[in-house]
Amino acid sequence: MADMNDIHSQRCFHHPQREAAARCPECRRFYCRECVVDHETRILCADCLDRLVTARAAGRTRSGRGLMLRAFVGVILLWLLFYGMGRILLALPSSFHEGQVWRYPAEWSEP
Repeated sequence: MADMNDIHSQRCFHHPQREAAARCPECRRFYCRECVVDHETRILCADCLDRLVTARAAGRTRSGRGLMLRAFVGVILLWLLFYGMGRILLALPSSFHEGQVWRYPAEWSEP
């Protein structure tokens, strides 16, 4: 009986007539040279690579939507902040704007 970890005695999962050249670390199946791909320093089978790429693409889509939502909420909050500051400035009495409540120091005035 052959040892299951001995790659020399294994056959490709998709091509039983071919000798196995690598074992996919994700699904743990043996594959020939044509059935594996080098992806980011890892050798993966096509099925596992497809699952990995699909999962990453779905993660990017969700984070893109979240970024747009956060930007929209940020713009609304900034608008509310400036609107509130404007309302406060409008509520100040006109005597404050005319300089009757406070005055510049004499050294600031023009000669």
